Amino acid sequence: MTSTKTTPFDAAKYIDTPEAVTALLEDALATGDAGYVAHALGVIARSKGMTAVAEKAGLGRESLYKGLREGGNPQLETVLKIVAALGLRLKPAPVEVNDAA
Repeated sequence: MTSTKTTPFDAAKYIDTPEAVTALLEDALATGDAGYVAHALGVIARSKGMTAVAEKAGLGRESLYKGLREGGNPQLETVLKIVAALGLRLKPAPVEVNDAA
């Protein structure tokens, strides 16, 4: 039997345009899943370089990794610092509400 060598998929390698960054973060925010939002921010931060993002956010690199890892739950203040360091902003938008439900 021949063995197949695999490597883990790293989405950060493919988040290389402002449009890709925006699409990923919009998708995460639309789910309302805090874990997915933290994960998406982590992917985006890795695509930009964790050390650089940590410095811009005024956070330690280890704190950044800890807050944005799977299952991480960063405080809102931390999220806002990370978003600003990434050159992004959170923009509210109305959602369609189905009153019949």
